[in-house]
Amino acid sequence: MKCLVNFDSLVGKKVICAGACILGEVKGADVDTNTWKITQLYVKLTDIAAEELGYKRRFRGSTVCMPIKLVLAVADVVTIDASLKELSTNNEITDCK
Repeated sequence: MKCLVNFDSLVGKKVICAGACILGEVKGADVDTNTWKITQLYVKLTDIAAEELGYKRRFRGSTVCMPIKLVLAVADVVTIDASLKELSTNNEITDCK
């Protein structure tokens, strides 16, 4: 069963990875206009997550593009189906420009 999620309700949600580590906060998303499905989330990383994932800290922080297939659930928070260590070796997570 698939559930629809209002795009506006995603922005600002905390993103938690396996092991209850706070990864960051949803800042936006990419949408495939052919299917009207979200393909990636823009996640502004916490300082700790940015350091663990190897992203340089910037004045405004690091934001990464994360494929939607990593999302396990969306409720009060967005839960990612991988640990911080697993995410650090995932080459599908890219730096958002």
